Amino acid sequence: MTKKSILRITVLMIFLSIVGVYPAASQGKKKQKKITTATTFARSFIGTPYRYGGNSKNGIDCSSLIQQSYAKIGVKLPRVAEDQAKVGNRVSSGNVRAGDIVFFKFKEKGEKWWHTGMITQSKKNKIKFIHASSSRGVVEDTYNDYYKKNTKYFRRVIK
Repeated sequence: MTKKSILRITVLMIFLSIVGVYPAASQGKKKQKKITTATTFARSFIGTPYRYGGNSKNGIDCSSLIQQSYAKIGVKLPRVAEDQAKVGNRVSSGNVRAGDIVFFKFKEKGEKWWHTGMITQSKKNKIKFIHASSSRGVVEDTYNDYYKKNTKYFRRVIK
C-alpha cells in the first residue's frame, strides 16, 4: 500500500466516524452545520448543575439550555418551555432527527410542568437527547419508556 492510499483510507475512516457521531450528515451541509453547532454548544453544558431560572454554566434550566443552543444558530425561541413548544413544525417520533426539540409534560402530586430537550441522535429506534435534568443537571440521555410516556411532542425549528 502506498502512502497516498493509506492517507485516503484514513481520511475516509475519519469522515465515516464523524457521520456516525453526527447523524445529520445526510441533511445538507448548511443544516448539518447548524445542527452540529447547536448540539455541540448544548453538550458544552454537560455537567452543569440544574438551577430553576438559571442561564449560565453556574446553573441552568432546561428551557434556557434550549434557548441558548438555538440562538447560536440564529433561531430565536421564547424563554419558557411551554412557549417554546409552539415554535416550529410538529414531527412524529418516527421522523425525529438530530436538532429537533422534544417536549415533555410531567404530572406529579397534582402539579404539572413542561420540560424540554434537544435530540442529539436518532437512528434505528435509538434516540438520544440532551437536557437539564432537575436532579442530575445537564446530561445526555437515551429516550426510554419513562420519557416516552411523558412526551407531549417533537418540534423541528431548524430549516
